[in-house]
Amino acid sequence: MDWTTEHFPLEMKDLDPRVREKAIEISNELRITREVSELNIVEVAINRAQQWFINLEG
Repeated sequence: MDWTTEHFPLEMKDLDPRVREKAIEISNELRITREVSELNIVEVAINRAQQWFINLEG
């Protein structure tokens, strides 16, 4: 089951909503591609989303 803005891991609870939405998107993609193990998906997705946000904000 894919994560959504209403159903997501607790580790994403305190993220900025824009970062959380991107982390959810990334985590769903990682689950499909199996690029990383299930145990690391949340951590990798959050890190990539935070980097995305930093780059977005300049």
